[in-house]
Formats: sequence, structure tokens, C-alpha cells
Amino acid sequence: MKVRTVAVYYVFTIWTRIFHWLMVGAIAVLFCTGLYIGNPFYIGSQGVEPTFAVNNWASMSTIRFIHFAAAYILMASFIFRIYGFILHRGDRMLPKPWTKLFWTGMLDMGLHYSFLRSEHRPYLRNSMARAGYGGVYGMIFLEAFTGFAMYGQINPNSWLSKLFGPINHLLLDEYVVHIIHHYVAWMIILFVIIHVYMATRADMSEKYGEISAMFSGVKFYDKEPDDVGDLKE
Repeated sequence: MKVRTVAVYYVFTIWTRIFHWLMVGAIAVLFCTGLYIGNPFYIGSQGVEPTFAVNNWASMSTIRFIHFAAAYILMASFIFRIYGFILHRGDRMLPKPWTKLFWTGMLDMGLHYSFLRSEHRPYLRNSMARAGYGGVYGMIFLEAFTGFAMYGQINPNSWLSKLFGPINHLLLDEYVVHIIHHYVAWMIILFVIIHVYMATRADMSEKYGEISAMFSGVKFYDKEPDDVGDLKE
């Protein structure tokens, strides 16, 4: 039996892990309820519109309430992400395109994922993953801005409308905002599919503890990661 000697690196604080799982749950709820809001499948009895099914769990008012509640939970969860970012260097592993390591890491991972290189250098968080997470954070905030812009139109005199309403004019009109909101949601789901596949693939082939790290906070390496300086600097 081959014995593998590894070093343990504490990468993710409890705050970032709480944020991660709150984000997972909120995005799942937001996507499912968003699909319903965009194209209701509830028909009730013949001739009854979904908006009139007020006493049913699948009423539009109930689904919209769940959707908005999940949106507020998702936004509030960033408090944990920011707190972890302040406390621990491992929670600051975002893309650093001004560094040489970021671009050499992108090339290294690109060749590996293209099956042109059998192995890649060890990373606590590789450049492609960092860029992907930075991108999904951007998409989440775009969803928040466009979502609140539409939500605020319920009461045009509300502070929410005054704060986010200009987005509807900036992006031409509310219909365009709706289309952006819809397609960015699908882009986030595409990211989730790729993310789950990549994390599972890395966990099974590289044995760094990619998936378990979001429960325990630690990863295991038999070689020193190239970006270990992000924990030590």
C-alpha cells in the first residue's frame, strides 16, 4: 500500500463556507422560482390565471415572495464573505491579473483541461477558478441590480425604485432589463454545472480535498502549491 505524505493548508474560514452554502441554497431557490415567475405552470381549474390562485402554495404572490426572500438572503450572505475576506488571507483568493502567476496559471490549466498536459502545477486555487469565481460574483450583482430595478416598479415612489429605477432607463427599458436578468440567470446555472463537474473531477483525480474543503476548510498537498504565498504574504 502506497503511503502519501501531505501537508495540510487551512484555506477557507467558517465564514466563507457559510457564505458558500447560503449562496448555493439561495441560487437554487431563485432559479426555480424565477422560472415559474417567467413562465407559470400552475393552471388551477380551467380558465383560472396563476395570479388569481391566491390560496394555493403555487400562487404567483407566494412564489414571488419566496423569490424576493431568497434574493435578500443571498445579498445578506455577502456579509459572511466580506468578513472572511477581512480576517483570513485564504478567503482573498480572487483573480490577480496584474501578476505573472495568474497568467502562467491560466496557460497551465488551459493546457491541462485541453488534454495537452497530463498534469498541472499544484494550486490552492488555480487561476481559472479564481477568474470564474470573480465572474460569477459579477453576474450575481448584475442579477441583484436588474432584479431590484424591476421589483422597485411595484411602487414607483419607494426608495427602492428611486435607487434602482434608473437602471431601467440606462438599459433602455424594463423589458431589456428582464431579458438581461433572465439570460444572466442561465449563465450562472451554466457556471454551476461546470463548477460542480470541475470540483468533482479535481477531488477524484488530484486528491487535494477540493469538495471536502467547503466543509472542513482545509486542503491536502504533497507538493507546495505555487500560490501558497497568498496564505503567507
